Amino acid sequence: MITLIIEDEKPAARLLQRKLEKLDVTVETMLHSVEESVHWFENNPHPDLIFLDIQLSDGLSFEIFEKIDIKSAIIFTTAYDEYALKAFKLNSIDYLLKPIDEDDLEIAVSKFKSRLPKIAETSNLQLDFEQIRQMLSNPFEKTYKKRFTVKIGQHLKVITTEEIECFFSENKGTYIHTYDNRDYLIDSTLEILEQELDKKDFFRVSRKFIVPLKAIKEIQVYTNSRLKVILPSYKDDEVIVSREKVQDFKAWLG
Repeated sequence: MITLIIEDEKPAARLLQRKLEKLDVTVETMLHSVEESVHWFENNPHPDLIFLDIQLSDGLSFEIFEKIDIKSAIIFTTAYDEYALKAFKLNSIDYLLKPIDEDDLEIAVSKFKSRLPKIAETSNLQLDFEQIRQMLSNPFEKTYKKRFTVKIGQHLKVITTEEIECFFSENKGTYIHTYDNRDYLIDSTLEILEQELDKKDFFRVSRKFIVPLKAIKEIQVYTNSRLKVILPSYKDDEVIVSREKVQDFKAWLG
């Protein structure tokens, strides 16, 4: 089974690849743009299954299918509104709403495998991309992540964004720091979180930190034209707005 991921966020693509490997699904190739995908399809045998993000760095992924006649099975991986996704589901194998849940991923893969004989015999699974593109022209409001589920021993704990003082990365891990001065490891990256969080409420101040507006207690002038953010309880490290982000940070503050 030849499997392909088309996803412009490389950390998200690698995370999906790791989850698929747990299901014994080997990803042959990862593509990250419309242009790269078109070139690849023109020069390679088409895969059995594509995990397809909708918004790529250089346009909508549907542009690929305008230029290339592809009959591969599709599993959407998207952050679009679930009502649009219900319409997509009629023509595709399945959709996975970001952040991708491992149980949902396993179900989608099993659904694809159960249809393999039919896929080999028919092209009815090919999507009507023009219909989907028309749906996307409607003003769907993007939904943002409002809660996170973390594992504590044998228990699961739900943390809402209202409880989060900041996100930070450390030793290749990504953590939530809450107002009650506790840290929780999450299965994500700051790059992915940037896409999942409402940019009105959260700002990535540096490679290490994402902070919510409501958690900022004080802002101080720092060395080399940078700024220092003071949070209510986080004291493990200085939260510094990197120099290249200072202007955007000030604009975000309003």
